[in-house]
Amino acid sequence: EVKFGDSAQMQPGDWVMAIGNPFGLAHTVSVGVVSATERPFPITDGRSQDVLQTDAAINPGNSGGALVDADGHLVGINTAIFSRTGGSLGIGFAIPAATARQVMESLIRDGKVVRGWIGVEPRDLTPDIAETLRLPVKSGVLITGVLQDGPAGSGGIKPGDVVVRIGSKPVANTAELLNAVAALPPGSDAAIALQRGDKALDVTVKVAQRPPRQVQR
Repeated sequence: EVKFGDSAQMQPGDWVMAIGNPFGLAHTVSVGVVSATERPFPITDGRSQDVLQTDAAINPGNSGGALVDADGHLVGINTAIFSRTGGSLGIGFAIPAATARQVMESLIRDGKVVRGWIGVEPRDLTPDIAETLRLPVKSGVLITGVLQDGPAGSGGIKPGDVVVRIGSKPVANTAELLNAVAALPPGSDAAIALQRGDKALDVTVKVAQRPPRQVQR
């Protein structure tokens, strides 16, 4: 039995082991360290999510295998590598165990992965943008567009607002906002802290379920 570790506490330099079946070699273990955390990584719908980066060798066949810490606790699910040859170059990525657990619980409860959605177009707030807009905050996510009649629009969020916190979780970039929103249960009320010009505001948004991705045929 594998116990879940706290993937949010992993730091660069922490020892990890990648377990899998690279090239059909069952029960192979490779050892390395966490190279980076909260690394933005593209996924199939064009969004991004934060993953763990490791130099533990991950090769074809490792995907879906466990990434465990020095105590044997699950901290990630091996997912992908950056490679020009098809073999490991010491740049591997793992979905954090916390995200994997959310997916698992959603599948058990709903039979599918259910993610929250509020209907906004976000953009990282850069120092130049904050200075141009004369904002008193330097960290957050700029909302460049709001879906008409969507959850955010109905809750009072407007283009030009800067989201600084969702619930009790501060958000400093687009990836953090998307991950925080995705973790919210559809139908729930989310307290969102905004900066609108020189005014700090709190709004409540009714979270919806992320619409299915439209596939071009």
